[in-house]
Amino acid sequence: MVFSKQTGTQKRANLKALLAEKRLVRAPGAFSPLVAMEIENHGFDAVYVSGAVLSADLGLPDIGLTTLSEVADRAEQIARVTDLPCIVDCDTGFGEPMSVARTVRMMEDRGIAALHIEDQVNPKRCGHLDGKAVVPAEDMVRRVKAAVDARSDANLVIIARTDAREIEGLDAMIARANAYVQAGADAIFAEALHDADDWTRARAEIDAPLLANMTEFGKSELLSAAELADLGASIVIYPVTMLRLAMKAVGSALDEIARTGTQRALVDRMQTRQELYDLLRYADYNRFDQGLYNFRL
Repeated sequence: MVFSKQTGTQKRANLKALLAEKRLVRAPGAFSPLVAMEIENHGFDAVYVSGAVLSADLGLPDIGLTTLSEVADRAEQIARVTDLPCIVDCDTGFGEPMSVARTVRMMEDRGIAALHIEDQVNPKRCGHLDGKAVVPAEDMVRRVKAAVDARSDANLVIIARTDAREIEGLDAMIARANAYVQAGADAIFAEALHDADDWTRARAEIDAPLLANMTEFGKSELLSAAELADLGASIVIYPVTMLRLAMKAVGSALDEIARTGTQRALVDRMQTRQELYDLLRYADYNRFDQGLYNFRL
């Protein structure tokens, strides 16, 4: 049956163990449970749930319009189908410190292994767009402390994201990151670092595991997993990659059908019925059903 055999508690412990190994944890983004299952099948370490992707899938821009319940529901749906730990984008925590605390407890209850909150003002903006703003560092310290105090499982990884690189400069971003670590953050998400030189400074001067955001069309150079490992990154996310590829394929398919009136030329580019059934573990459901209803009248 398609349910994770790992509890949320186990997944949190597993992620903590992966980080303790000092190797790069690779977490592609999933916009649906089905994508998360494919990510696990391909041998990755974790699954990432992007706020930008969730917003886009709802037909909304990434400007803080999604709610805590919407994010928690999608995160739980994704976590339910995979044994991999799930890392969830919780924006600014959906409010001020008390709301941050509620966010953490809700994510714990939904089986999430890690989450990140950021130091942008609310409503936030995509981290790779111009025009974003950050709150005073002291305000973000309060968010981090609220998150850390609220968790009931010490293995829940609290990641503090800072967007200050583009606004206040690299020195200020590093100072903020270290303040967030002092407040109890387990890791730092340094958003929109430009290149390997930025990474070298960040790694040398921030005393915590670092998360790398390898999003396309942004301000960061797209570095390989090997390059990031050499630079000392602990986690790498590919937040929007799967959605961008899927939507490009959808657009191309619709163009073809609109032009020719048939999808025949597209069939060899499709996931087959059997491949889908294998991913869904269709046969496992049949065996489960037959094991219960195997009597004859």
